[in-house]
Amino acid sequence: MTSHSTFDAAIDAALASIPDELWAEIDNVGVTVEQEAPGQPHLYGLYHGVPLTKRSILASGGLPDTITIFRLPILRDFGHDPRQLQQQIRITVLHEIGHYFGISEARLRELGYG
Repeated sequence: MTSHSTFDAAIDAALASIPDELWAEIDNVGVTVEQEAPGQPHLYGLYHGVPLTKRSILASGGLPDTITIFRLPILRDFGHDPRQLQQQIRITVLHEIGHYFGISEARLRELGYG
């Protein structure tokens, strides 16, 4: 079974793969890891916040947006192959960052991140 540190390192690697130009546009977003989404045992990740495309200049002082990666579903489906596991963690992290930028589920799937 993959250790927590190995899983977390794959998340760190996915975040490190984001180009600096894109990072410059990301602000006030936290990334957390939880075991599983309550009532959604097949969910790999979740973005919670207001996408950049929906924000208003009148809104300020809100809590940070969050991206949660769910460890157990990813391990159940990809834990047998370290390469596939790392690839799926990267896809999941980038998928949720896509939601931060306002990219739809359908478009993320078209781009190979769904």
